[in-house]
Amino acid sequence: MHLPHLTLEAFRPRWPASLHDDARGLVVLERDRVVAMDRAARDLGVVAGMRRGGVLSLAPAAEIHERDVEREDELLLGVAYALLQFTPSVVRESEGVVILDVTGSLRLFRGVRALRRRVRETISSFGVTGAVSVASSGPAAWMLARGLRGGTAMTARSLRRALARVPIRTAPPARTYVEWFDELGCTTLADLQRLPRAGLKKRCGTALLDWLDRVTGDAPAAYEWLETPPTFNARLELPDRVEHAEAVLFVARRLILQLTGWLSAKQLDITLLALSLEHERGREAIAPTGIEIALGAPTRFEEHLTRLVKERLSHVELVAPVIAVRLGARRVQPAAAPADSLFPEPGGTPQDHARLLELLSARLGAENVLGPARSADFRPEVAAQWTPLQAVSRPSPLPEDLPRPAWLLEQPVELLMRGHRPFYGTELRMASPGERIEVGWQDNNLVTRDYFVAEDANGICYWVFQERVSTRDEREPRWFLHGLFG
Repeated sequence: MHLPHLTLEAFRPRWPASLHDDARGLVVLERDRVVAMDRAARDLGVVAGMRRGGVLSLAPAAEIHERDVEREDELLLGVAYALLQFTPSVVRESEGVVILDVTGSLRLFRGVRALRRRVRETISSFGVTGAVSVASSGPAAWMLARGLRGGTAMTARSLRRALARVPIRTAPPARTYVEWFDELGCTTLADLQRLPRAGLKKRCGTALLDWLDRVTGDAPAAYEWLETPPTFNARLELPDRVEHAEAVLFVARRLILQLTGWLSAKQLDITLLALSLEHERGREAIAPTGIEIALGAPTRFEEHLTRLVKERLSHVELVAPVIAVRLGARRVQPAAAPADSLFPEPGGTPQDHARLLELLSARLGAENVLGPARSADFRPEVAAQWTPLQAVSRPSPLPEDLPRPAWLLEQPVELLMRGHRPFYGTELRMASPGERIEVGWQDNNLVTRDYFVAEDANGICYWVFQERVSTRDEREPRWFLHGLFG
């Protein structure tokens, strides 16, 4: 049985779309030696291994950057965390390679093609390009990604055809003996496999033969799978100061992708995340700008989290330029099992409703998105409150079987009387027994009323009350309209 693997060659920085107006060529140096260049610099004669002085003599207007290996490793680790959303079996290999064992994920992501497309979209969000290859073993996929810049070899026959075209210098154990292999006319792995194993073992040792066996699947490959930390708290420095909050979204999305990979590996959903925008440090240090986003429904999907962060960033006014971004998972919970209903719920699921409210809260502000909440009071105008959706409502002391209108008027409206009956368009007829409310003595706001459900001639129901008067009052008790039923 062949085990599909996806191998991502992650270390290939994407060149910027446009350089400075006076720049001609982009060159990357490591230890004062050229390790990468774009086409414009290559056309001017810049080659790998050239020193800085030689580059400036050939391309004086070139834009030169020093390679930062530490930040490259940090970037590759972020890519590996983001890819955890596709499989829990992810390993970082040498030379900027990430291996994924997607044996159990192909059906979930609808096949190899769809999964490769999702992987490419994910790594593109990190600003890097990658060669995504598929093979029956991890080392084979490693060779295809490094030697052929991608490809698919799901069977032994297709793997032999692919390896026949891979340069021998791609195999790390063979690089020491490249000159000797060139003298023998051995340029590809297929040529290498045709050489006598006894001679190879005597000349090159067992490391090369063991590597070939792992590539062909004749020997198993052992991996140290990526381990996820118990909590998620990731930080990313910006390449330059950013003065607009909306421009932070690109970096924030990279952190969100890492968060979704961590959540998937841990089988968790997030309910509260914190985004911190760091400013200047040192003598002119400024406190970070903190943004907390509470979710109405737990989720681990990148699209929804990115949308919420985008809406919140659009309403943030920065007090100073941003130099780094930090994202943390403040509150998580075990992921809920998928719904087992055969047909979709009409009007959307409760999760869809909660995500809509989250988006409105992020766009309009949590204090402007209100929901009905009952207060512990028998007076209707006191008990019916509107509070932010994130606030916890207190329980109501009222029985649930008592009639309550869907719309309570802000102020009761006094009704006219016709023939000793309240009148509102037509005469109102009492359709329910009375409910007496007599409370308020504790705060000197006494209410004494008898509430009824009243029905007019058209069958429309209203919530009315009659005030209670003492025997010393000379006036007749009045009727008021207080609510409308839907």
